[in-house]
Amino acid sequence: MRIVLLEPEIPQNTGSIARLAAATQTALDLIGPLGFSLEDRYLKRAGLDYWPWVDLTVHESWNSYGEVSRPGRLVGFSARASTSYTRCEFRSDDRLLFGKETKGLSPEVMEGLGSEVYAIPISSPHVRSLNLSNAVSIVVYEALRQLGLV
Repeated sequence: MRIVLLEPEIPQNTGSIARLAAATQTALDLIGPLGFSLEDRYLKRAGLDYWPWVDLTVHESWNSYGEVSRPGRLVGFSARASTSYTRCEFRSDDRLLFGKETKGLSPEVMEGLGSEVYAIPISSPHVRSLNLSNAVSIVVYEALRQLGLV
């Protein structure tokens, strides 16, 4: 399984997700353009000293990511999806795709995913989305639970 972040913008979120990736031994793909430098102090601080244990791959762009053949299914997560992530039957080779903090996944990316786009339900009409690192954590641990790994 891989966590895939498309154009992340906030270094603290990416650092927290990298820490999650290290803790769960889940690979992490970052697809640019990134909204920060990989040398950013906030990114490093959020990831603490776990960076050496992150299986990290950085891709220049969505197009360059798409040019490389990868095994597994690409599964998207968006606040605009209508199906709950709890309905997803996760696979060990899934690539879990999350969009940038301010805009999420673009309509074009979502359309390309077809029915493989899920949401984390939010009860309050006053909250439009969850923090990216929280959303990734929820999905990763549900996937690991389903796969019998936690």
